[in-house]
Amino acid sequence: MSSLDLEQTVATQKASLDRTFGLLNKAIAGFQKFVSLNRQEFKSTLAENQEIAAKALSVKDLQELLALQASQVQLAVEKAQSYWRHVYEITAIAQAEFTETIEAQFNRYPRDVQAFIDNLAKNAPTGSEAVLSASRSVMETVSSASEAARKAAKLAVETAENNVSAALDAPTRSARPDVEQTETDEKK
Repeated sequence: MSSLDLEQTVATQKASLDRTFGLLNKAIAGFQKFVSLNRQEFKSTLAENQEIAAKALSVKDLQELLALQASQVQLAVEKAQSYWRHVYEITAIAQAEFTETIEAQFNRYPRDVQAFIDNLAKNAPTGSEAVLSASRSVMETVSSASEAARKAAKLAVETAENNVSAALDAPTRSARPDVEQTETDEKK
């Protein structure tokens, strides 16, 4: 093994470690965001529950209690929706960062393999052209398959994002008629 090959191997290993630690740091940052969100939601929910309990203890009749309960249903749905939107945003940001890193790696890999094949071709003995040609052909096929898989994965992510958005909006649409009906019944 020449010193050039050793230096290249060390550089490759270092780059791999840097990418690994970069991904770990991104994962930890995402986890910290989840912890912060949950801490904030816990404090907010505790304060809101204390306020609701105080209101519930001060009601004078059953109608007031039912009105209080009905008003809390819509707020609870909206709060849950808001929480899950934040979770989705944190997840989407983390996923985008991971995807960016992985795509950079996928884009780098074919170039590295092509450089290796070109280097091999320069130093190859005569008569090995068929092997090198086959290697290049395999590389092109792998590159094409990789690109198709990347496009399919991107489409799957977009579909999942659309489904999540629709799912997050559905509870609000379904809870509003129930709350409005309850409020109408209370007025009668």
